Amino acid sequence: MKPQPIAATQLVSVTRRYDLDWLRVIAILTLLFYHTGMIYVSWGWHIKSAQHSQPMEEVMRWLHLWRMPLLFFISGAGTFFALKKRSFKSYAGERVQRLFVPLVFGMLVIVPPQIYIEWLFRGRFTGSYIDFYPEVFRFQPYQDGGKGGAFSWHHLWFVCYLFLYSLLSIPVFRWLQSESGQRFIDRIGRLIAKPGGALGLVGILWLNDVLLGGFFPHETHALVNDWAYFMKNLLLFWLGYVLISRREFWQMLTEQRRYYLMATLLLTAILYSVRVFASMDTIDDSRLLTTLFSFEWIALTWFLVLATIAYGYLYLNRNPSWQGKPLLPYLNEAVYPFYILHQTVIVLIGYYVLTRTTLGVYTGFLAVSLASLGACIAIYAILIRPFKPMRVLFGMK
Repeated sequence: MKPQPIAATQLVSVTRRYDLDWLRVIAILTLLFYHTGMIYVSWGWHIKSAQHSQPMEEVMRWLHLWRMPLLFFISGAGTFFALKKRSFKSYAGERVQRLFVPLVFGMLVIVPPQIYIEWLFRGRFTGSYIDFYPEVFRFQPYQDGGKGGAFSWHHLWFVCYLFLYSLLSIPVFRWLQSESGQRFIDRIGRLIAKPGGALGLVGILWLNDVLLGGFFPHETHALVNDWAYFMKNLLLFWLGYVLISRREFWQMLTEQRRYYLMATLLLTAILYSVRVFASMDTIDDSRLLTTLFSFEWIALTWFLVLATIAYGYLYLNRNPSWQGKPLLPYLNEAVYPFYILHQTVIVLIGYYVLTRTTLGVYTGFLAVSLASLGACIAIYAILIRPFKPMRVLFGMK
């Protein structure tokens, strides 16, 4: 039987959107396979296979437009629910505990093995990890390609950015709760009530690209020279808060899900048509093509997020049980430590597969992905979840 949209008067929970939890789990699980794929595509990464897969690269190009923007949108939505239960002061303290503490711990403990393996792989270092580790405390910033020092947040840039967004956004969220802020949300509501109206919110993201994209055209995740990307994700964080802040918006978005799906499919077709008929060098040589292609990427990102949220609310706003216990709370608790761990585990296992086996692209990808998935689950279940100090260091409650 085809699932029917959930009416605003028939919500599974008035204080929690289970679909957002499921989407967070799915997105972060996807990250494990995405980062494993980085070993086997032509883009630069910490360790690389001599063999590359063009089909894998094309799939990952599309996933790149979806995975992190969705996580920032969901984080903004989660902030709305968090602020319904605590004061801004309490919220700020909780963000320090759950984001800043794991970030520092990760930069000193979780990330250094990745840099050590990269240095070994590139022939920059030949000693033991004990010999390498003092390099971290020189506090010299890491540079792409294994250059520079051994101090970095690597994949934990997401945690750093989210921590800064949380604190910087407190005045914005305070204003949104005021009368003038509520009038602003009223105007957003009138826009998204129109058929496909939420698609028009891409203009906010496009304006950011027009103002900052020319100065900071590339994602660096290094904060100081990443302002276009930093602001784009901050806007997605705010949009997540706003579009989840009223129950009637949930139903509006779900009822218009087909608009978002059709827009997503159209822009996906355009993206890959451009990839077939025009090289990136051709696009870069034309200001008009560069502008259009940039808008295409931003619009596809936003339409993907809208379609995912709309269909997620329709199909995933459920809290199933396993062996008589709700399954989602366990997964939701595990997903953050899993994120912190996953890239280091991939680099360690990937290094072994690349240097000790003759596996090809796809067999190697499956071996590294599945072994990393199993290792992350085991580390979480055995070494993190049962122990309070480890739970604190990994940002768990």
